[in-house]
Amino acid sequence: MKAHFIKAVGFCLMLAMMPSCASLNMDRVMSGVAKGTQAMTISNEQMAQLVAASVKEMDAQAKIAPANSPYVTRLNNLVGGLKTVNGTPLNFKVYITNQVNAFACPDGSIRVYSGIMDLMNDDELLGIIGHEIGHVGMEHSKNAFKQQLINSAMLDVLASTSNTVAAITDSQLGQLASSLVSAKYSRAQENEADDYGYEFLKICKRNPYSMVHAFEKMQKLEQSQNAGQITGNLANMFSSHPETSARIEHIKTRCVADGYKE
Repeated sequence: MKAHFIKAVGFCLMLAMMPSCASLNMDRVMSGVAKGTQAMTISNEQMAQLVAASVKEMDAQAKIAPANSPYVTRLNNLVGGLKTVNGTPLNFKVYITNQVNAFACPDGSIRVYSGIMDLMNDDELLGIIGHEIGHVGMEHSKNAFKQQLINSAMLDVLASTSNTVAAITDSQLGQLASSLVSAKYSRAQENEADDYGYEFLKICKRNPYSMVHAFEKMQKLEQSQNAGQITGNLANMFSSHPETSARIEHIKTRCVADGYKE
């Protein structure tokens, strides 16, 4: 990424020397380069502040299942022993909604929607959760959040204050919270997270074929004419994912190679 910005600086200097670019707003161009550079150098402490505030905002806007909810009991039975991934502490909550979704945040917050819990059996759900934990462990969610900062308009003020959260508006905080729900990952990152979920099921002594079944259920919803009305966030969950059929075949191939049967 640094190489891209070095090239961008050189390009801007070249434009500044060209007579035909006299009307170009160089301040605006250089501001974009500066924002990207600042995002790359934003401290871990600043990132932690912003993520914590964004998760807090997101949780405040959601209907969180209480501790005595059957959803929470079920989730605790599945992930109760999971404390950290690569040194990042994990915490889990259930959002009560008919939307089909689950997502991970850079601080280890995993949020599972009751809609996806209704759709999946325990092994299938555990595979999806393993996929999301993979995004945390391999820092996909952290990098996606940093990219959101690069694309945002808030970087101008972050460097001028030690209180990172106080420097951004409520609207900007809401945008960051929303970006956690619909984080965009590359196809390679999604494939890596699928493989992580596969290995996660093996470690948990579950048949990794469950991931195939989970993906097939989502594929069926994708193909349903009423999917948009029924599942809500299913489109967001798959907006940056590889084609579902390709994911299914990939996991099937791994199952066959490892001797697992459907």
